[in-house]
Amino acid sequence: MKQQTFNKNRLAASIAMLMGSAVILPAVAQENAPAEEMEVIQIKGIRGSLARSMDMKREATGVVDAISAEDMGKFPDTNLAESLQRITGVTVSRSNGEGSQITVRGFGPDFNLVTLNGRQMPGTGNSRSYSLENLASEGVSALEVYKTARAENPSGGLGATVNIVTTRPLDAPGLKYSVSGKGIYDTSTVKGDDITPQVAALYSNTFADDTFGVAISLSMQQRDFQQQSANIPGWQADTGVGNGVGIDPRADANTPEEDKTPGSNEVIDGKIGHTYLPRQISYNINDVERSRLNGQLTLQYAPRDDMKMTLDYVRSEAETSSKGQGFGVWFNFGGNITSYELDENGTAINFTETANDFAHSASQNTTQVTAESIGFNFDWQLTDTIHMELDYHDSTNNTDNGADKGSRHAGNVILAPNNIVTKTYDYSSGEIPSFIMTWPGGAKEANPGDFDPLFAQIGRFVGESGVKQFQFHSDWTNPNDSFLVNAKFGLSHTEQTIGYWAADNGNQGPNGYNGNMAVFPDSMFTRQDTGDLLDQLAGGGSDLGTNYYYTFDYAEVIARMADYFGIDTDPLATDGIDASGQLKETTSGAYLQTALFFELADMPIDINLGVRYEKSDVESTVLQKVEDYMVWSNPTEWQLRYVAGAKGLVVSEGDYDLTLPNIDIKMELTDDIVGRFSAGKTITRAPLGNLVGVRSLSGSPKPGGRTGGSGNTSLLPFESTNIDLSLEYYYDESSYVSLGYFRKSVKNFIKTDFSTITVEGLRDPLIGPRATQAIQDLKDAAGDQSFIPSDGDVWNQIIANGGGKYDAETDNIIVFQNDDDPLTEWLISQPSNGETKKVDGVEFAIQHMFGESGFGASFNATVVNGDVEYDVNSFAQQSPLTGLSDSANAQLFYEKDGLSVKVTYAWRDNYLIGVGQAQGSAEAPPQFAKEYAQTDMSINYDVNDNLTVFFEGLNITNETEQGYGRYVEQFLFARQYGPRYTLGARYTF
Repeated sequence: MKQQTFNKNRLAASIAMLMGSAVILPAVAQENAPAEEMEVIQIKGIRGSLARSMDMKREATGVVDAISAEDMGKFPDTNLAESLQRITGVTVSRSNGEGSQITVRGFGPDFNLVTLNGRQMPGTGNSRSYSLENLASEGVSALEVYKTARAENPSGGLGATVNIVTTRPLDAPGLKYSVSGKGIYDTSTVKGDDITPQVAALYSNTFADDTFGVAISLSMQQRDFQQQSANIPGWQADTGVGNGVGIDPRADANTPEEDKTPGSNEVIDGKIGHTYLPRQISYNINDVERSRLNGQLTLQYAPRDDMKMTLDYVRSEAETSSKGQGFGVWFNFGGNITSYELDENGTAINFTETANDFAHSASQNTTQVTAESIGFNFDWQLTDTIHMELDYHDSTNNTDNGADKGSRHAGNVILAPNNIVTKTYDYSSGEIPSFIMTWPGGAKEANPGDFDPLFAQIGRFVGESGVKQFQFHSDWTNPNDSFLVNAKFGLSHTEQTIGYWAADNGNQGPNGYNGNMAVFPDSMFTRQDTGDLLDQLAGGGSDLGTNYYYTFDYAEVIARMADYFGIDTDPLATDGIDASGQLKETTSGAYLQTALFFELADMPIDINLGVRYEKSDVESTVLQKVEDYMVWSNPTEWQLRYVAGAKGLVVSEGDYDLTLPNIDIKMELTDDIVGRFSAGKTITRAPLGNLVGVRSLSGSPKPGGRTGGSGNTSLLPFESTNIDLSLEYYYDESSYVSLGYFRKSVKNFIKTDFSTITVEGLRDPLIGPRATQAIQDLKDAAGDQSFIPSDGDVWNQIIANGGGKYDAETDNIIVFQNDDDPLTEWLISQPSNGETKKVDGVEFAIQHMFGESGFGASFNATVVNGDVEYDVNSFAQQSPLTGLSDSANAQLFYEKDGLSVKVTYAWRDNYLIGVGQAQGSAEAPPQFAKEYAQTDMSINYDVNDNLTVFFEGLNITNETEQGYGRYVEQFLFARQYGPRYTLGARYTF
């Protein structure tokens, strides 16, 4: 039979898995030694964890990687995502300076399924992706990453299925507990506490002759930090450069000689290839307070040796409170550009505009994420050969960005002096762009007395995702020595829902600069310099072109605006809930799986065959505001207004079914060499946001931004046909080297279809008769019929011509739409299923222990490629794969005589974050992340068998995160957090 082929390493792994991956791994005694003389060697710490992980990898039939806790209550990293990135082919995306979501083999967070003890978890933030930073690592005993298809696993992990394994008391009988505490010192902290606490306690015990077990895990973390960032929300393509005079290096090659100005590269017509200009630039400082509470309770009862019942409850609460200050300038790149310089791609690296404002913002929001899961499992060994298992859980994940106890909203307010003479953008050097301004009368700086309110934005979003899931598993084990080892059969029923509501008061206040300087006293503003702002980036700090800014208190500004303008600070006050909806996805499935074993030329061969069938029904119900009319509220701002109190209901449905076969073949070529082949189908269901069947239009319909989106409830899942080949050499204790190749052919990639529509009742005053007359008046005044006035000039002339009306909402004269204005054209995007694309890659890993020296090292690398990359030179709609990138990880450690020192390094190459920029133009330009590498370290010292003291350093080289658009020169963001260090102690019994 199969078990007769076990060698020592395989037997050790089997014992480890039977006892639970978090317990001590016993060594195998000599084969003929009496039981009472068996010597038990405890393999603990880093080396023990790596040994258990290696054995799990070796024993699996398909391609499986794992991370095991070093000891009870001691996971290798303080964050589960940070731990997962140590696995070959796994990379992380970051939030607030720490790992948050994972990408596996180039497939981003939405393509990977996260399960908790085999149960599908609801995503965070109304998505399918689960944010791992909200779940504490102390109560986790192992992470299992299934990279190949397995019929018995829930579907949804096209990239991989990640199973989080928590402590089970009956798996490791007896009393065990662990208590730890640490102080976190975040070097970026300015307004919060210099040192914040993190404490955790775990308790596990069994009673009544090990028939009843209890495990409790509690943890709390507080972290204060500051995020500094530079941001350009989007780049606009081919908007023109007005009457500006510019330099374009492409002019020499592309401009006919007769069109050139002698002796220069002056661009005559401004149309040499594409041109790209930024919409705005800002620098932001966010002071953040983050807290996380986690609790787990597991109760187990085994009334008989063949029966076990488990009831468990997991809850996590994460609250992130942010208070932000920002400053920057807005670009119009129209008639008020005076000069510019483009690079060889047509990207502006320097240009100067006249007029506009030096905008300052203050913001606050408190986002609370609450997740909980309650489940029951009944495990019964019905006979010696028949086993069955029933499992049910109800899990939810709630998000609320208005969780602030006082305001109950997320808000942003903009103030500015609106009297800039000129402003210049420059990205000719350094890692971040700068801007420089000139002021009336030759003043060197802005005057606080000139600050004027523009508007406040106040809103709230509340969402809930949930999963209710029933699973039945059964298996039959062949009692005979036979080719067929076992057969498994199972059923499942999963109901996944996503519900939300949103309220937004729109732009509150004057919604335009109108000389209301009396609202704010000069004493409200504090001048700050930029000496330590973004100082880890070349060109940051004191080197910024504008190296000063003003700060003010958000609550004071809102109170003054509420008193002066009567603004609504309650998101529900103006028109109640603006939009609400629910998406319900119901999936029923069944699977059959068999395990086969035989020997070929004395080589043991394991085969796993399976097939899973599923049928899904999708229903979307949305209640939303009804559009009424458009207003041009000031030279640079537009608004879409809605019918007061009116809501429209939209219901749509979709369904599909699918069959997912798989085969895994594992061959032990020698006692130390394992070869694998796997093939099968995996899926990822369409993003929840794409399935919501509703149409929405931009609430701020500026020219170039008249866009909208529509969902598609009938979208089919991404369906991948996968092939895996690997060779693994286990050449010494806890040491191995592996090389693997994978290939995924994915159909039903989601593409975006665009269509131009008009909506009855929504008209465009920018191209109506009043605008036509205003443009002609401005040309006549300039004495130049080729003169191209800016949109702001047109607005002012319409008002001068008497084309404006009084608006009670803003208490100003503004431009309303008229019945003789043409209908506004909207560019609407809708997702649809498209082409098939392929991804393949190579994975390499090596893990080596240097004898008994105490030193050990591991390294892995993944190289991926495919026809799924974004073509930056194309304006056609594309369906690229987000997250695709090469990656590498390294770990070096020393562990001996109670001392362990570990240094880890994680690198990820450039990758596509997504398609579309917040203020990008209609062709949906991309967002890329620059390559990123982070180095962490930890030192642990065992004072005695129970007490350990430790020191940890995260991001010790103070790396920054950066992103860009079509080209590196199209800067999008840079974020600076700083290193953080922890000092603590752990007591374990």
